[in-house]
Amino acid sequence: MKVTKSNRLTRRHFLGASAAAISAFNIVPRHVLGAPGKPSANDKLNIGCVGVAGMQGASDVRSVSSQNIYAMCDVDQNHLNKTGQRYPASKKYRDFREMLDKEHKNLDAVTVTIPDHMHASVALWAMERGLGVYCQKPLTQTVWEARLLTKAAKKYKVATQMGNQGYSCEATRMACELIWNGNLGEVTEVHAMHGGGFARGVTKWPDAQDVPAHLNWDLWTGRAQERPYGPRIHPVQWRGFQDFGTQMIGDWGIHILGPTNWGLQLGSPTSVECISIEGVNPVTYPSYACKFEFPARQCEHVPSGKMPPLTLYWYEGKKAGDFKPPEGLTRDDVRRYNAIFVGSKGFMGTSGRGEGVRLLPEASMKDFKKPPRVIERVKGGHHGSWIQAVKDGTQTCSNFTVAGPYAEWLLLGTISWRFPNQKLMWDGKNVRFTNSDAANEFVKPKFRKGWELKDIVA
Repeated sequence: MKVTKSNRLTRRHFLGASAAAISAFNIVPRHVLGAPGKPSANDKLNIGCVGVAGMQGASDVRSVSSQNIYAMCDVDQNHLNKTGQRYPASKKYRDFREMLDKEHKNLDAVTVTIPDHMHASVALWAMERGLGVYCQKPLTQTVWEARLLTKAAKKYKVATQMGNQGYSCEATRMACELIWNGNLGEVTEVHAMHGGGFARGVTKWPDAQDVPAHLNWDLWTGRAQERPYGPRIHPVQWRGFQDFGTQMIGDWGIHILGPTNWGLQLGSPTSVECISIEGVNPVTYPSYACKFEFPARQCEHVPSGKMPPLTLYWYEGKKAGDFKPPEGLTRDDVRRYNAIFVGSKGFMGTSGRGEGVRLLPEASMKDFKKPPRVIERVKGGHHGSWIQAVKDGTQTCSNFTVAGPYAEWLLLGTISWRFPNQKLMWDGKNVRFTNSDAANEFVKPKFRKGWELKDIVA
């Protein structure tokens, strides 16, 4: 059932109620108490947290705990019990659908910190009910779902933010400004990488084991196909499984490539191609390298008003070792950085989640002057800016109309490795490959019965 804002108790209606009626509520949503227009910064939101432990769940709960943690949901009772001890007044749920159906009138927003394959399902349910959404990266597991959440953001107009916190960092903004200021000249090539990974060496589904009493495996599985439970999947290693995660491009690539996506104003690429691969199996992700080609793009921040075509390389797992510094740089020049920008006038490296930036080689930093400031700096951090957006309707830097298109092109990499050395031509407008019906089979997830998501038609 879709619930629209018209179904909820409005501010204006509530403010017309008597003081006696107001006092009857123990806790009411901040959006109900706030006056029309910009609400007081002291108002606290009622937040529901979906996924409260595992890799990032408890951290996301803490990051929004300046507000009222009104409800918590986790399919793992142990996770719910452990994190719930810190927030004893919060209501506890195992099924996000039950929480959202019962509590949406009492909530202002939700955090979504669960395996990739369920991001879109929870986020869409919340947005349909008029709630702001903070969703962990890489926003969705599939390209089709990323486009769906972009449409949802435009339709429901709630405050959204993807959890790629590097987008809120000073260095990411400076990296963009260095590009726009012309310090690198025309950037035509980027190399980005991350080694490691999850569930490496797992090449078949684990033998069926009894599901622990504290875990609801059916709810954990959600929209994915039924698979046997195994401790190598929940609560951490799911990122490496094709059915549930996106491996390193979704775990770290979405962080690392933030300055690239923003600074180079990337949209849909024209193609993606897997150029090297190792460790292919039917269950987990292999190590691979892929190449994206982007066309020339408009950019209001550069004097010419446009940027040249770009070739972007991504290397993950063992294939991170395949990266060779471009001519003009040495291994020592690039060893501290996970993204290298190649321009007609020079080089730049970014590190971490976009928290570090330097011109390369190091001698290029002699007499360095910061470029003119173009992008407003974030106050209150990545979570804090989202909280403020829920309160006053401002846009966050990684709202879903930004994060959706970004995740969409990046997730093409998770398809490319299935078709080594084939240049897959991408039609972003129609969300399909023009030269491979086989590749199109991986654009949209195959929903388990009862978990289907419907497209949003403009």
